[in-house]
Amino acid sequence: MSDVPRKRIAIIGGGITGLAAAHRVLELAESEAQPVELTLFEATDKAGGVARTRRIGDYLVETGADSFITNKPACIRLCERIGLADELISTETTYRGSLVLRNGKPVPVPDGFMLLSPAKVWPILKSPIFSPLGKLRMGLEFFVPRRRAGRGEVLPDESLAAFVRRRFGKEALERIVQPLVGGIYTSDPEKLSLAATMPRFLDMEAEHRSLILATRKQAATQAEQHGAGARYGLFATLRGGISDLLEKLRTTISTRADVRFEAAVESVSRAGSGALLVQTASESREFDRVVFATPAYVTSGLLGGLAAGNAAASAPSSDLMELQKLLGEIEYASTAIVVSGHRLADIAHPLNSFGLVIPAAENRKLLAVSFSSRKFPGRAPDGRVLLRTFVGGAMQPELLELSDDEITRIVSEELTGMLGVRGEPDFMDVVRWNRAMPQYHLGHVQRVDRIFELTDSLPGIELAGNAYRGVGLPDCIASAESAAERVMK
Repeated sequence: MSDVPRKRIAIIGGGITGLAAAHRVLELAESEAQPVELTLFEATDKAGGVARTRRIGDYLVETGADSFITNKPACIRLCERIGLADELISTETTYRGSLVLRNGKPVPVPDGFMLLSPAKVWPILKSPIFSPLGKLRMGLEFFVPRRRAGRGEVLPDESLAAFVRRRFGKEALERIVQPLVGGIYTSDPEKLSLAATMPRFLDMEAEHRSLILATRKQAATQAEQHGAGARYGLFATLRGGISDLLEKLRTTISTRADVRFEAAVESVSRAGSGALLVQTASESREFDRVVFATPAYVTSGLLGGLAAGNAAASAPSSDLMELQKLLGEIEYASTAIVVSGHRLADIAHPLNSFGLVIPAAENRKLLAVSFSSRKFPGRAPDGRVLLRTFVGGAMQPELLELSDDEITRIVSEELTGMLGVRGEPDFMDVVRWNRAMPQYHLGHVQRVDRIFELTDSLPGIELAGNAYRGVGLPDCIASAESAAERVMK
């Protein structure tokens, strides 16, 4: 092993992406008997990025992501590899389901509605969410033809809003799809690229023509399908919160790598030797490989330093400028999460679901309300409930300009009107995530393909994170591990 050259690797960013990348580098170094000198730089005083867990009295509060989807296996497999498999828990069965606001009142999302498409007809016909004409238009989806390109043409990218209107009509988009998707991406569906966010629905249309037909077939065979998430259900989390994953990664990495907090990287340039020079306020160090696990706009700024040492690089300045431009074009939305604890006796609504989504058509000031202690056990003491209320996003950015007190007042008023929440809460805190959610706008797939094509021309540079090919925890982990595997080649 002493005859194998040591690889000097830097990872910039200590969120879930940076931690997962560092862990994978160390795994590969051990399995391949490859010596590494690994340094992780994090600008803040703690790891985790937008995933944080707090204890407030007897409440277990997530101020970022509170769970992850299991049909993308990267997060479950990482938990298994680091010894957290026994800590994984699934959602409670008692309250499964969601509510959507209709004329100011919470109404159950029809059984079998799978984000963009219904799998069952009767629940749609019974639902008060849709008018008779809206239900008829949704039923006509069965006869809507596939979208086809002309000979020699490529179908242009289609927005989620255009796709849903084309297949199910305007009412389905406004009354159920927009709020459900808004709860995931905090985005404007008119700008959101379906190919970048939910390509499976394009595949369903291409294969089956009708999404209703495809969804019914999928639901009929779902019980026979097995995968990494079968044991846990569609969503899972850790018994002690998402921070348990982050802390286990941090402690595991710290024994074999140099983890530096409050070490904001100011620039990355090319040294005369061809090595990558990482500059912080206190030092400059050379590395053979650098993984950027930072938001796209941060990565764009840091890459500017490479132009100064471009003589030692293979990429022309025009490629670097284009890469910076494309990274900078990825827009981000800001969101506030108001976490609050309440006595169940102070809430008129039974909270018999996992949460409530609010259509933009309702003209309210909330995006969604998650009933956290209904989703997972151990989140609130007996007789209490933990709520997470989302404000802002791409469609109401002006609300993020308000003070914490103003946001708290708005949330209190809205929760009273929608759910009958009264009395003094045990606590109510505002957590702001500024420019935290990348927006996968039209053309995102092509933009990202070009970003990675340009990155390939930069020796030693790798990109990872939620800005590229998925925003959830499993997507971040998969992106991180792929980048780690490339730098270890």
